[in-house]
Amino acid sequence: MEVVNHQMDKKPINMLKHKRQQQLPLSSDMQRIIDAQHNDPFCILGPHVDSQNTEICVFIPNAKQVTVVETNSVMQRVAESDIFTVSMTADAKKNLPEHYQLRWVDGNNTEHTQYDPYSFAPQVSEYDLHLYGEGKHWHAWHWLGAQLHQCDGIDGVLFAVWAPNATRISVIGDFNQWDGRRHPMRMCANSGVWELFIPGLVDGDSYKFELLAKDGKLLHKSDPYAKRFEFSAGTANIVCAPSQYQWDDAHWLNQRREHDWLHSPLSIYEVHLGSWRRHEDGRYLNFRELALALVEHVEELGFTHIELMPVTEHPFYGSWGYQTIGYYSLTSHYGSADDFRYLVDLCHQHHIGIIMDWVPAHFPKDEHGLRNFDGSALYEHDDPRRAEHREWDTLIFNYGRHEVRNFLIANALYWLEEFHIDGLRVDAVASMLYLDYAREDDDWLPNEYGGRENLDAIEFLKQLNAVSHQKFPGTIMMAEESTDWPMVSRPTHLGGLGFSMKWNMGWMHDILDYMSLDPVYRQYSHNSLTFGVLYAYHENFILPFSHDEVVYGKRSLLYKMSGDEWQQFANLRLLYVFMYTFPGKQLIFMGNEFGQGPEWNHDKQLDWHVLDYPLHRGVMNLVSDITHLNKNQEALYKYDFEERGFSWIDCHDASQSILSYCRKSDNQNIIVILNFTPVIRSGYRIGVPEAGTYIELLNSDSEYYGGSNIGNYNGVNSDDQSWMGYPFSIVLDLPPLAGLVLIKRNS
Repeated sequence: MEVVNHQMDKKPINMLKHKRQQQLPLSSDMQRIIDAQHNDPFCILGPHVDSQNTEICVFIPNAKQVTVVETNSVMQRVAESDIFTVSMTADAKKNLPEHYQLRWVDGNNTEHTQYDPYSFAPQVSEYDLHLYGEGKHWHAWHWLGAQLHQCDGIDGVLFAVWAPNATRISVIGDFNQWDGRRHPMRMCANSGVWELFIPGLVDGDSYKFELLAKDGKLLHKSDPYAKRFEFSAGTANIVCAPSQYQWDDAHWLNQRREHDWLHSPLSIYEVHLGSWRRHEDGRYLNFRELALALVEHVEELGFTHIELMPVTEHPFYGSWGYQTIGYYSLTSHYGSADDFRYLVDLCHQHHIGIIMDWVPAHFPKDEHGLRNFDGSALYEHDDPRRAEHREWDTLIFNYGRHEVRNFLIANALYWLEEFHIDGLRVDAVASMLYLDYAREDDDWLPNEYGGRENLDAIEFLKQLNAVSHQKFPGTIMMAEESTDWPMVSRPTHLGGLGFSMKWNMGWMHDILDYMSLDPVYRQYSHNSLTFGVLYAYHENFILPFSHDEVVYGKRSLLYKMSGDEWQQFANLRLLYVFMYTFPGKQLIFMGNEFGQGPEWNHDKQLDWHVLDYPLHRGVMNLVSDITHLNKNQEALYKYDFEERGFSWIDCHDASQSILSYCRKSDNQNIIVILNFTPVIRSGYRIGVPEAGTYIELLNSDSEYYGGSNIGNYNGVNSDDQSWMGYPFSIVLDLPPLAGLVLIKRNS
């Protein structure tokens, strides 16, 4: 083959005519490259060396002329295709480096220069592939997806994707005009992982994967491990450089490792960032803009943690993040990854933990997402009786596949490690545990033993929790699980699922149903108040009033309460006293802290203006005081998960709808008495464990909270009359629809 000196490029037209006269034949492999159907492009493209020659083959659509820069060798076009080859002479080979550059002119007469991607050896290690195949590569995000990478001193981006059933995969982007013929990838051995190093790409370049399925269908897919998506409606991914954020929360993280959260106060403020506050013109605030105001609000109210509804990328904003596409990407709605790190960091500096809502139970059917990823049911099951989530019209992960479990567990660790998240609230755990969840009798497949339990999901959850707690001690894993599945929050080595805590959905539904009753009828449902104690210690329970209770026509918490306006506010305050003094930790959704009237609307900010009204301000004052009280009084939190922390004083006064009980720590007793009727009960006697003067730590009927100010503000002295099994007793005036929290005054 003739070698043309680069200085002769002044006559490219004549040169091309000369080459056409000497066209080389097109092989079947070359034709497959042209047709974008080759599953091993490196066998044709790039340098090929034998004892005699070095031949280079490239495929550059729409190129007029291609030159090997270092040797000034003009490549020969093959059979009027866009494949070019050159065979090096002995002299030319001396000047040819291992990684050479190509220069070409396209149809617009624009000149390009780039290192040949097909001159690079495989970059993904066998060790990574082995761990991933076992489903145990806990840092899979370090090499799958798009990574800024340097090979032999040359900068670029290494792309890797798992798609074992694809016939061909290419990287497409602005850098190649989204042409899937341009950068086909190679499969790494038989791992199902495809990779390609493309030199010259940088932070900020957009890309996707183009996959050819076995049935010939062409798929354009977002990267499952992408760190960033295009803003809003776009579905392309963005190459991201590793973060250079300088954290300032080392003290928090060190304390967290040793923190005894089981015996510490824990109260959670649940937030949807896009509707907490907004700009005046309705635009979203970004993570940095939200950070200071959110921290100040949470500090004022005394919450120990913020739980963020999903902040991963989701194309349908109305899903609130529960239909996630980008498991490794922050949503483009609220700013950059470092903006989010700033929010977390600021919370930690103010001693506030961050819990993130996480959704491994299902994923949406969007064509650019995980569905049918390589033309086959890869992340989901192939049988719709196990693959499709009927209730949400989404797809269920195949937890029995190593790589799928790896994808999810590594994702959980990604948020804990890269963003210093303090824990995850795992959504819809019940739907994962049962094969017949939300299905008709003929629409599910039993497990291998004929049961309804999803054995693969169970093992996944156990592994998720065991690995998370091992790698990040002190973090909290919470399950939204609404059934009576046993030992959800018990360690895996004892046969449990390994979660730290479980949402107490039964208690929540019972209490809200009770509070909606007219007080006249409450005496007939008194068991709704007391039943929760019978199972309170079966799990480590969170008592949740979450976003799910204030949407879809369920009404706000305020408007769930019975009675006129005054009674609704009094009932809401009473509800919070009961919640914060009952065994368990607490969660309140935003807006509930000040008694927002309308249901939550994700398309607008909360009704902050109602804080100008005394009754709404009173509710928030009450929430702040009861939350701080819970943090400061050991008896209200130390033994939330142990029977020794609670005892009834009187749980039988159904006729007057009154409850009284004692919360206990090693050296402290707190007395709680709750009046669920609008009737003032004067001279009401209850038993107490110690003699002395009892004072009110909190009275939800205080005028400071919007109440009628009836109470026992000078304290009450006990007498020696035994009552209700206690050696002493006190006589109280009980305010209407109110809760009292009392403690014996130190002498």
